[in-house]
Amino acid sequence: MIRSLRTAALGMGAQQLQLDVIANNLANVNTTGFKRSSVEFQDILYETIVTGAGEGGPGQEKPAEIQIGHGNRAVSTFRSFAQGAIAETGNSLDLAIDGDGFFQLLRVDGTFAYTRDGSFRISSDGFIVTSSGLRLSSEISLPPDTDSIRISEDGTIAVVLSGETTPVELGQFEMAKFINPAGLIAVGGNLYEESSASGPPIIGFASDEEFGSVLQGFLEKSNVDVVQEMINMIVAQRAYEINSKAVKAADEMLAVANNLRR
Repeated sequence: MIRSLRTAALGMGAQQLQLDVIANNLANVNTTGFKRSSVEFQDILYETIVTGAGEGGPGQEKPAEIQIGHGNRAVSTFRSFAQGAIAETGNSLDLAIDGDGFFQLLRVDGTFAYTRDGSFRISSDGFIVTSSGLRLSSEISLPPDTDSIRISEDGTIAVVLSGETTPVELGQFEMAKFINPAGLIAVGGNLYEESSASGPPIIGFASDEEFGSVLQGFLEKSNVDVVQEMINMIVAQRAYEINSKAVKAADEMLAVANNLRR
């Protein structure tokens, strides 16, 4: 019965962790480019009470052992990079990736971060930056007299200067993709870092083979399905409740055992 108390308590902790992840998914349902997470669990080492070794003589053996598990544990959180809905904004600096790939951002320390959030702005020195000031990894700087900006599906940036009608092509920015994007480390601010699990970035251009295309004037929304998250939340709540009842039942059985001599 002591074992059942610990096992049920582990189950309660597991469902609490599940609820924490669901709450984070729901909190980011309107976050641009957010990718939902889910918890992956494994059962814990089993204790063998009776083995399946032969007991009645040579050539005889029991068909199964008696094993009792010790609950479960969380082993990882899996982030789904399924495509979110693409919504039109009309803002020329809003970019969405239709397909695989990440925008590559240059941080202050010279390292790179990666994002699916394409809400960009123009800095005071003409560079294309995120709302937090991180620069799109490109040496392209917009002229001060830029009247409008055009970004094609392959990431080529062209501008129309004040008083002109013909666009001037400035260059093309690179994109990155990973063999295992689920292995990326989320660092907040809609940013990801590479890890040993994700593998090194594969650099290329939009609309190339295996890279998605860039859509100007659009943003990728969160891929969180609110209805599914609500269902998952109810399942986690019920599982937590039944584990708490197992704790209560084990405690009552222990109380009965303690009172046998009275």
